[in-house]
Amino acid sequence: MSRIRISGIDIPKSKRGVIGLTYLYGINISLSKKILLSVRIDENVKVKNWSDEELSRIRKYVSDYIKIEGELRSEVQLSIKRLMDIGCYRGTRHRKHLPLRGQKTKNNCRTRKGKKKTVANKKKITK
Repeated sequence: MSRIRISGIDIPKSKRGVIGLTYLYGINISLSKKILLSVRIDENVKVKNWSDEELSRIRKYVSDYIKIEGELRSEVQLSIKRLMDIGCYRGTRHRKHLPLRGQKTKNNCRTRKGKKKTVANKKKITK
């Protein structure tokens, strides 16, 4: 096997199995542990040491029971669009590109608002 792919995403071979699965969008450490436990694979085994049979069990479990990658991304986008359409507080904050969980915006939140936009002062009229 040259590379290991699950749902179209390359899984790094040198990582432990529990960490390698987190490269898929929608799978965190705890879900990764749950997956490996349910398909009976030790979480400390490196990805490159997985057999073809183990890999097929993981692929089958992930495709049957877990929503990941494109399907999950589209669901998240639809949820955000729904919030914006109904005009709730969170939806208006999304629309304005502001933080939506109660953070202060006077000094921080540069990640959400983007680069500073400097506003020029009015020039004073001199006599």
